[in-house]
Amino acid sequence: MGRLSVFFPMWNEEEYIERAVAAASVTCRELVDAGDVLDYEVIVVDDASTDRTPQIAAALAADDPHVRVVRHPVNRKLGGSMRSGFEAAKGDVVLYTDADLPFEMRELVRALRVLQTYEVDIVSAYRLDRTGEGPRRAIYSFLYNGLVRAMFGTRVRDVNFAFKLVRREVLDHVTLRSEGSFIDAELLVRAQKAGFDVLQIGVDYFPRTRGVSTLSSLGVIRTMLAEMWTLRRELRTLPTRPRA
Repeated sequence: MGRLSVFFPMWNEEEYIERAVAAASVTCRELVDAGDVLDYEVIVVDDASTDRTPQIAAALAADDPHVRVVRHPVNRKLGGSMRSGFEAAKGDVVLYTDADLPFEMRELVRALRVLQTYEVDIVSAYRLDRTGEGPRRAIYSFLYNGLVRAMFGTRVRDVNFAFKLVRREVLDHVTLRSEGSFIDAELLVRAQKAGFDVLQIGVDYFPRTRGVSTLSSLGVIRTMLAEMWTLRRELRTLPTRPRA
């Protein structure tokens, strides 16, 4: 492959940013040395953080030409951050994941191999063991995944897990609109509706140990449900991409 892009949406991730960028950089360099990719970039999407995340990101970019920073002047939530990351990425293949590294970054090597071997357009990972996320989050995730499958016919088992490896062709064709956490599902639903192939792999899951996740807050859930209904109405008239 040509260039690989890895991007992290970040809001107040001063405790994780250096570890995340370092892990991505090490794995990307290994892929370059092995001849699997020709070049790489690591992108930090800073979503108007109020802690030291912007300063740390700027320092990392100054020290390494492979690291870039996209800065939001106002907070745009996960959806806006992911859209910015996908728009900024220059790679032929793009990986999106979280700053808290919910999986071991070397899984990227396997995901790239799967993407090429099975000639699919997206590799989406699921958690092999979800006990670490806590009972409430596990129940929310079970209900949400079931609702997405029922409404859109997708068979993806862990829709919101932050591991999406996407070919450039998908990003050139699919237009994402979500500003909230529904964007993970929107990406997969729109891609499958357009005729792109999604393959799933299981990975070991490492829960967040620092900071606070807001994914299961009531405000986030209300926004996800509203965007879900909007997409369902839109897909009724959305044409399928013709396949070669």
